[in-house]
Amino acid sequence: MASDGKGQRRTGLVLATALASVVYATAGAQPYPSRPIRVVVPFAPGGAVDLVARTLAPRLNEALGQPVVVDNRGGAGGTVGTDIVAKARPDGHTLLVASMGVAVNAVLYPKLPYDTLKDIAPVTTLGEQPNIVVVHPSVSAKSVGELVALARSKPGQVSYASGGVGSNTHLVTLLFLHMARVEMLHVPYKGLGPAIADLVGGQVQLAISNVSTAAPHVKSGRLRLLAVTSAKRFPLFPDTPTVDEAGVKGYESSGWYGLWVTAGTPRSAIVRLNQETTTILNSAAVRDPFDSQGLQAIPTSPEAFGKRLREEIKMWGPVVKASGAKPE
Repeated sequence: MASDGKGQRRTGLVLATALASVVYATAGAQPYPSRPIRVVVPFAPGGAVDLVARTLAPRLNEALGQPVVVDNRGGAGGTVGTDIVAKARPDGHTLLVASMGVAVNAVLYPKLPYDTLKDIAPVTTLGEQPNIVVVHPSVSAKSVGELVALARSKPGQVSYASGGVGSNTHLVTLLFLHMARVEMLHVPYKGLGPAIADLVGGQVQLAISNVSTAAPHVKSGRLRLLAVTSAKRFPLFPDTPTVDEAGVKGYESSGWYGLWVTAGTPRSAIVRLNQETTTILNSAAVRDPFDSQGLQAIPTSPEAFGKRLREEIKMWGPVVKASGAKPE
């Protein structure tokens, strides 16, 4: 009987342990998302990355059933905000909406506090748009040719604004200067929003900006549009020449935006985010405002986005090296 009692106690202990494991696993396997979601934008408010994030956030809120809050964390060309996501809990509740600067920074900064390919996981590309060359009305140049002539007459004196060292606007301007064989003074900001604000105010003279940030000021007459950077003329500005047409042969640039999570996030959460974001990007509610800003929605699979990121890092390496760009 004693032996039977010990066996019963042993069996009871095993059952209790198994039951506790089931209860623990059930409690831990909460449906995604289980709490508010933070969308980190690694630039100041007002730029194109911020616009994309704030267009996406309320619709993700509706789709996921949790509050989605945009958190602007500018600094160091986007690396400060990216690092926050890289070091967050890998549960899909901290997202990164950023630009091609993520790829550029991987080759621009010799010692990033994170590994671009290992510490953040791609979810989907979000959109793409060309850039436009804009100057303050006080600048005498009325064309790209006149701008190049002005810069050559005053080496290093014509100032250009960017959204930060290593940002899209910084690199595409460096590429322009390299191909036009001119020198200008770089004035970096913590995002394109404040950069364009100072350009409108006359504190700087030039910017190669994405369409969405600068176009309203072009339409109001506070900035002068010289050219678009796409291979063909842009539908929003059909009478404006491309940079290639204007004399800097072969020049073309565009900016793209993407969505990441912290590496190690469960695959199920990444798939859910990808599916919901794809549906959102394909909806008229997003495509219409994107189209009005010159943005083309381009949702992809996580794998396709990861492949593009690796290719972009490889592509920008020689450009950064040739330009001599260094973190400031």
